[in-house]
Amino acid sequence: MAAPPPSLLSPAAGSRLLQAGLRGWTGLVLLFLYLPVIVLAVYSFNSARLGVAWEGFSGRWYAELLHQAPLQRAALNSLVVATATTLLSVVLGTSGAWLLHRYRFPGRDLIESLVNLPMVMPEILLGISLLILFALAGVGLGFITVIIGHVTFSFPFVLVAVRARLQGLDPALEEAARDLGATPWGAFRHVILPALRPAILAGGLMAFLLSWDELIVTYFTTSAASATLPLKVFGLAKVGLNPVLNALSALFLLVTLAGVAFAAYLRRGAR
Repeated sequence: MAAPPPSLLSPAAGSRLLQAGLRGWTGLVLLFLYLPVIVLAVYSFNSARLGVAWEGFSGRWYAELLHQAPLQRAALNSLVVATATTLLSVVLGTSGAWLLHRYRFPGRDLIESLVNLPMVMPEILLGISLLILFALAGVGLGFITVIIGHVTFSFPFVLVAVRARLQGLDPALEEAARDLGATPWGAFRHVILPALRPAILAGGLMAFLLSWDELIVTYFTTSAASATLPLKVFGLAKVGLNPVLNALSALFLLVTLAGVAFAAYLRRGAR
């Protein structure tokens, strides 16, 4: 009986070929996603006023940012909104995670689904809904409405991070503290809260970054006096090419990447 013809590729060679193909495809996808960002960062050092033809290396547009008062005011607005959003999101997210983790009550699953809804809802839908709500309630648009809108989609991220950490904690820690005479609040403050600190910091940092970068919800909930930096950049970008925007966007990107990296570091420490 004739032996079957040998395979052109051994299983190990086929596996290596598949892995090489997947790595190549992943590299192409990442290049497609990040090449425009790299080009923007490089052209932020272009001395050309139009920002299209490369005329030489220069940091003049970063220095020009120091003389852009409207952009500085918008950056301050973004900082105020992001800070307030972070504080409120940490309080709401931590308390909500503890409530859903510790207690069982009717409608708990429904509340959990509603809390997670802003994470997947289209931002334009959320922005229009908030605008209609504020109009019906007779609330004028400003810093308060922007902060409310940002907290709406930010605090679920804190809740998810803190709840994941709670599920990994040993219940015996709180029981030991109670056995040693600690009150429920004392056990939470001295035992549970320190264990949750990495998750709280990671969730809070994520809330800050989400608020700092947000455009669509801000567009529907802000006023002229409370316009944030992304909204100002969007308005300037519609007018035409501006090399100052390249420098500003590069700084914006650097802050965002640093925050995401730090949040990932804190998240790993929370595991």
